Amino acid sequence: MELPNNLGQTAKHLLMVFVITLAGAGHVSAQFGGAGGMGGMGGGGAGGSGGAPGPSERPKFRDFKHTTDTLGIGRESGDQVVSAVTVQGNKSVGQHEILQKLETKSGRFYHRETLLGDVHRLNEMRVFDHVTFRTDETPKGVAVTFIVHERPLITEVMFHGARGMNERELAGRAGLAVGDPLSEFAVESARRRLIDFYKEKKFNQVTITTSIGFGDVPGRVVFRINEGPLERIKSIDVIGNTILSDARLKKIIKSREAPLGVVLWAFNSADLAQIDKDVDLLAAHYRNLGYLTATVGRQIEYDKSGKYLHVTFVVNEGKRFQIKNIQIVGNRFVTEDSLRQRLELKPGDMFDGTVLRRDVGEIVYGYGELGFIYADVQPQTIMREEENMVDLVYKIEEGDRWKIGEIRVNIEGEPHLMRETVMLNLLDLHEGDFIDRRLLEVARRRMTRGQLLETNPQIADPPDIIVEPKEDAY
Repeated sequence: MELPNNLGQTAKHLLMVFVITLAGAGHVSAQFGGAGGMGGMGGGGAGGSGGAPGPSERPKFRDFKHTTDTLGIGRESGDQVVSAVTVQGNKSVGQHEILQKLETKSGRFYHRETLLGDVHRLNEMRVFDHVTFRTDETPKGVAVTFIVHERPLITEVMFHGARGMNERELAGRAGLAVGDPLSEFAVESARRRLIDFYKEKKFNQVTITTSIGFGDVPGRVVFRINEGPLERIKSIDVIGNTILSDARLKKIIKSREAPLGVVLWAFNSADLAQIDKDVDLLAAHYRNLGYLTATVGRQIEYDKSGKYLHVTFVVNEGKRFQIKNIQIVGNRFVTEDSLRQRLELKPGDMFDGTVLRRDVGEIVYGYGELGFIYADVQPQTIMREEENMVDLVYKIEEGDRWKIGEIRVNIEGEPHLMRETVMLNLLDLHEGDFIDRRLLEVARRRMTRGQLLETNPQIADPPDIIVEPKEDAY
């Protein structure tokens, strides 16, 4: 790539830390410090080995007992005093637990704002349907009474009709437990979670109804479950395809049909959500090949038993698109000619998504070799009025060009086995150079392939090179 001659004058510096773990080392704490990464290198803070020692003797209380410079003194004010605070309506929640939540207390000044805040705090306990209060004037002050209405509590959770799942699994997914507040919203949310759970297990026809209270037990929650069959895919067909074979398209999707008519196979359970994802996978594959207007649908049919599915993917391939023009926008420091030389796709070629991704990688990689390690490239396609023609636009965000300000090596384990210079030779980058993405990746590969470096993540963090920008370095 070509650059202006004066580009280096505007380059930013980069602070980089080179972290290495030796064989047999313990856990590694790897970081590439920016301004914050220098912590611990200078004078120590509290508790640090480089900090100033503390006083040999603590000052006596009389030396500072009259000092109030840092002591916040709160003074209450008001016209009336709270003479008493009581709670009515609580049954299962103790009065002491409720009073602990209140800031309105006997002997303090009465404030209506504080009282309203107490109502909010009691509602946040989520055990009351509603909370009100009453105030009474007395010779000694204002008597405050909080009136609470408790939510009923769950006393039992029952599951009827479950055969394919055990109750422990269902109870875990429902999320209801004895002692929880009972509400219709919580029960309905649990029902929806159970339906999702059954569908994850491929019981796509499941139905669940709920009832609250049963007999003389008002806190009993009952889930009545009709699981339906465990559905399986018996066959998968593809129609409308001419460019790709059925066998090729069936390898792209994740759903699987029964092999050789063996319907009770471990991998052919029917996941309706996955079938919908397979539709997107097929459409994306066709568009990746240049059929930008391709569409894919699906049809599902059940056999007479209602257990087995016949899935048909309907493909409309359309026409393959050709590239009319290629535009590059956003480049300031790198010339357009040098960028185009890196592109494999040319005007007149058939659109190919795989080649497009390679071209994007080439541009990003080329910028990275010049120090623009945060460059971003977003490709866009614009349909032309001409039939089956498309313009390709590369939108580039170059970002800043970075220099290496400092390289630090952190070795943990047995430092006498390997010296800092050996690690710097592996890195092949030098302070003051523009950072090179290619050399950075080469250094990472050298580190992971080295015999003296611990690469097993079960023993220690693998060696790595972490790069962070230091904005104030120029």
